[in-house]
Amino acid sequence: MTKIYDTVIIGSGPAGYTAAIYAARANLTTLVVQGRQYGGQLMITTDIENFPGFENGIAGPELMEVMEKQAKRFGAEMRPVDATKVDFSKRPFAVTLEDETEPVYGETIIIATGASALWLNLPNEQRLNGHGVSACATCDGAFFRNKEVAIVGGGDTAMEEAIFLTRFASHVTMVHRRDSFRASRIMQKRVSENSKISIRWNTVIEDVLGENKVEGLALRDISTDTVSNLSVDGLFIAIGHKPNTELFSEAIHLNEQGYIKHHQYTMTNIPGVFAAGDVVDHRYRQAITAAGSGCQAAIDAERWLESQRSE
Repeated sequence: MTKIYDTVIIGSGPAGYTAAIYAARANLTTLVVQGRQYGGQLMITTDIENFPGFENGIAGPELMEVMEKQAKRFGAEMRPVDATKVDFSKRPFAVTLEDETEPVYGETIIIATGASALWLNLPNEQRLNGHGVSACATCDGAFFRNKEVAIVGGGDTAMEEAIFLTRFASHVTMVHRRDSFRASRIMQKRVSENSKISIRWNTVIEDVLGENKVEGLALRDISTDTVSNLSVDGLFIAIGHKPNTELFSEAIHLNEQGYIKHHQYTMTNIPGVFAAGDVVDHRYRQAITAAGSGCQAAIDAERWLESQRSE
């Protein structure tokens, strides 16, 4: 007999695991489709110092492991595979998992697939990720006190993160491939007036330098085609994020940036399907805000299920 779960959670970062903790603790039969790259972006984060409850910080993978164990403690099941297909046309909803012919079924679904940072695809970028290369200034800026760093990007996010980094770094170099930014005028003005920020126009990063940590950047001036090295201790990538919504794009309403739209609290346009974490959040993108929205989605799913069963 096919088992039908009260909720199937797709994704296993802070949002997915928190949703699992709340759902399972509320005695909902809960399945977490973790994905092969389970744990989300925190699996490539070394130290987290701003997650409440950890006075001395905690490594990203360790935090995800603790959250997974907590969800299991309350009875949540884990499947470390990817979801390959969803059918939201009728309840119970069907989720097809890789290498399996029979779908798993859920009376509710919580989408918590997160978003992925866009990278430059440099030869040493991923090798030094977490060792001076970062895609989140808010997360990692405090590790670069009194050090020189660089940031690449030209939008408002890049401006905001450059200004944020000046609270810690001794100097911030913005690297931009064009001769003008696309950011709003007010943000450009704030950057230009900040004495701790300098800009390298018409410049691209050829590679990240360093063996075990970032020691510099190889830069190419595209107007002269000359290559030079810039000595820095860190590189922040701020060229955008891509929400992981491909699996749901035909059924779920997305905004112009591709993020899932909430229609009522954390529920999507499909009653019984909820979304939490970075897959809906293009503004904050923090572990703690993702965890909070995972809590909200689980509570919404529980209450919605109760309302359906009482009818």
